[in-house]
Amino acid sequence: MNEKLRPLPAEKVIKALGKIGFEVSRQKGSHVILKNKEGTIIVVPNHAGEEIGRGLLMKIIKQAGITKDKFLKLLKE
Repeated sequence: MNEKLRPLPAEKVIKALGKIGFEVSRQKGSHVILKNKEGTIIVVPNHAGEEIGRGLLMKIIKQAGITKDKFLKLLKE
């Protein structure tokens, strides 16, 4: 499975991360701060009408401690 990562709206990214235990802890302006039980914090920019690019998506995936394939699978669930 070598699917390409495409730019995504913030809502989809937040929803996918929610499936592996990340919850919205707060929001500062257009940045949503997610946190999991281990205390890992991920900041997801949520700008209206804009998508999160591939580079930033890869950083978010790395911060979440999952693989790109796992992330793509979460998006489909």
